[in-house]
Amino acid sequence: MHPAPSVIIFTSLSGLGFGLLFWLGLCMPQPSGMVAFVFFTIAYLLAAGGLVASTFHLGHPERAWRAFSQWRTSWLSREGCVSVAALLVMAAFGAGAVFASVHIVWLGVLGSALSLLTVLATAMIYAQLRSVPRWNHWTTPALFLALSLGGGALLAGQLRFALPLLAVAGAVQVVAWITGDKRLAASGTTIGTATGLGHLGTVRAFEPPHTGTNYLLREMVYVVGRKHAARLRILALLLAYGLPIALLMLPFNHMLAALAVLAHIAGVFASRWLFFAEAEHVVGLYYGKR
Repeated sequence: MHPAPSVIIFTSLSGLGFGLLFWLGLCMPQPSGMVAFVFFTIAYLLAAGGLVASTFHLGHPERAWRAFSQWRTSWLSREGCVSVAALLVMAAFGAGAVFASVHIVWLGVLGSALSLLTVLATAMIYAQLRSVPRWNHWTTPALFLALSLGGGALLAGQLRFALPLLAVAGAVQVVAWITGDKRLAASGTTIGTATGLGHLGTVRAFEPPHTGTNYLLREMVYVVGRKHAARLRILALLLAYGLPIALLMLPFNHMLAALAVLAHIAGVFASRWLFFAEAEHVVGLYYGKR
């Protein structure tokens, strides 16, 4: 699928932001005053900033509020509702920490749970799509959650949790790539089933269905070169997981910690670009693009 910058920014930054809110809600760390203000500001800039970026991909961003009404059937709507609830609860929890040095435990735990549910809802927007076999797998929510928790722990300075969580996220990432490469073929969907002509024999594309482009071709059909994808995978593994883990295993140093955070964020962006660029929507078969 077309790797739109707004969606990449949204899924990458919001995951990190809600991951940081998760750990802050559990009082890990337990900052107060100005230190708490800095932590919550970073978390909200990432979480809310990512959510705002997602509206840039809409044809009519001013209508985004309507998505909240479909929570019974839409994971996108559920994500919107839960994210707002998480931000409001954590705002109340953060206000107590910043202005009164008070940490209301039950409120923080509730905010942490809602933050994690937001990340899960975001992942399910993609994992539910049977039309994209690469995403329609347990590795999608597992990777989103592991990256959010691991990246959030890294930003929160919870190194004893960040190290194993980043290692788990890296392992899930590799599994997602290896199994994802075979999932379209394993789904049994072919150009014959896409066109409905498979019962007549072997189907091949003779000419495109129409002479010009359209929305489906722009948004759902994107082909990335194998060599280019392989290089990006290596880069993503090194930056998002390898380098941060290696730096965190060294004696603690604020400069090294900052470098680990920056490397992780860069790696997440590369990984998320591949997440969209390598996703083969079955509609591409109809147009003879697969």
